[in-house]
Amino acid sequence: MKFNPLLLFMLVMVQFGVAQNKYERESRIDEEEFPKASYLLIQDYLDDAKRIRFYKETDSIKKSYEAKFKKGRLHYSVEFDESGKLEDVEFIIKEQDVPNDTWGTILFYLDENHAKYRIKKIQQQYPLLDGQSEKKLLHNAFQNLILPEVNYELIFSAKKDKEFQEYEALFDAEGQLIQIRKSFPPSYDHVLY
Repeated sequence: MKFNPLLLFMLVMVQFGVAQNKYERESRIDEEEFPKASYLLIQDYLDDAKRIRFYKETDSIKKSYEAKFKKGRLHYSVEFDESGKLEDVEFIIKEQDVPNDTWGTILFYLDENHAKYRIKKIQQQYPLLDGQSEKKLLHNAFQNLILPEVNYELIFSAKKDKEFQEYEALFDAEGQLIQIRKSFPPSYDHVLY
């Protein structure tokens, strides 16, 4: 089989361009399908939780497992990698829960880079740091401690070329952008018409 070098180059470049996009597929799974070690790690935090759900998530970069539940007034998401290692703990917050200086820096970024935008969701994120124990991370997250390693994840839509595009952006505790990706809705190819 003979390949056109120009076509091959274009395919490779398209693949690199897509790497900054997030195509996410989340499917609900039973507790038995969730990694056992991961479940045992968070089991004590689920005692008085409501709406406990388990998911397997696949996006354009990786596969992971996620436990979502409501505890107190907060909606939590605890994410594990494919091998069951804790990655981060997130919970949904409102803009008034973000420190004023941090929120100001985030808004400055959004104003400078997007003519018109609408924030859909804000999450406070506790990532697992190198050398940090998983139990310490869980303790910090469930105590809702404001620490220097806390990140803020924003889901927002912004106008681009007369259409709205959804983005997922991650900011550090100071409000500096860490990462931004275009977010695309989940595929509904399983739906039959």
